[in-house]
Amino acid sequence: MKIGSPKEIKNNEYRIGLTPSSVKVLVEDGHEVFIETKGGEGIGCSDEAYIRAGAKITSVEELFISSELIIKVKEPVSKELDYLNKDHVLFAYLHLAGNQSQALALADTGVTAIAYETVTSDDEPLPLLSPMSEIAGQLAFVVGSNYLLKHNMGVGKLLGYSNELDSPIVTVVGAGAAGKQAISKAVANGAHVKIIDLSAQKLAELESEFGTSNIEYIKSSPASILEAVKQTDLLIGAVYVVGKTAPKVFTVDMIKAMKPGSVFVDISIDQGGCSETSKPTTHDKPIYLFEDVVHYCVTNMPGSVPVTSTNALNKVTLPYIRKIAKHGLRDAFKDDPGLMRGLNIKDGKIVHQSVIDSLSIK
Repeated sequence: MKIGSPKEIKNNEYRIGLTPSSVKVLVEDGHEVFIETKGGEGIGCSDEAYIRAGAKITSVEELFISSELIIKVKEPVSKELDYLNKDHVLFAYLHLAGNQSQALALADTGVTAIAYETVTSDDEPLPLLSPMSEIAGQLAFVVGSNYLLKHNMGVGKLLGYSNELDSPIVTVVGAGAAGKQAISKAVANGAHVKIIDLSAQKLAELESEFGTSNIEYIKSSPASILEAVKQTDLLIGAVYVVGKTAPKVFTVDMIKAMKPGSVFVDISIDQGGCSETSKPTTHDKPIYLFEDVVHYCVTNMPGSVPVTSTNALNKVTLPYIRKIAKHGLRDAFKDDPGLMRGLNIKDGKIVHQSVIDSLSIK
């Protein structure tokens, strides 16, 4: 099979779909691999490194013309849509439920599109989403701490440094892969942590893992969330429902109730955001103020650590890429129902039911 991985063009997106080591494996499997010129620059990999692995370096136009299977990191944007057609299979993070215009534009290309974030497996509920969720969770604490600094419009508190007069509080809503990593980072740094989730079982499991010292475990409800955010310095939203638009767990009134200079990091922004006050931002302009609360809503958080995130992504995507390339899409789907759950677009139509429901498509 002919496989292509173009350079990402989303704002400050430095990851790439294939590393040289992944290219080497695919070439040894007997496939032809195309990499866009300077595609690996963001992870410190030169064109020469890809050539040594067996790839052919091409222009972006030639890559799309030559390739059957397109391996990307993020959803196609702007001119990339013009390169796609019905003969392509696209494998990437798509997050269509959070962007109707993007979803419809991608469907109009005729491409067959498989979304990393809706692929499932027996061993891991979301095997291709989890690594990036974990990285985003850790980054949420890092960037949140940064924007609490006074010169970054924050209140001027140092998370993890407590005394009788000041004990900064981190609240994490949603205890999935991203939320758990944010919790782990906050606990390791000595912050006072409030954990809020709908699942009593998940809260019990986290209590067993992290203990009760300086940590509160709270069953999610509008009342419990409101009470928690009033006291919070760093609020992290990590809510995800497979293939669907993120539920708005934070209302405008909840955000208004937060302290001036507090920070809200919305990890769920890829799926539309989990607050009524959320709107997508970029690494160039990552924050905005709403009622004196700093909002960080960058839609590609792991792109800021491209070496770490590209390597983590390739570790989990490569077995699926090899399966598709070896057997073809139809047989790969037949062999792996979890991979078939990744199918979001086929024959010009959105076919994943959760995406259809979220976008109210008839």
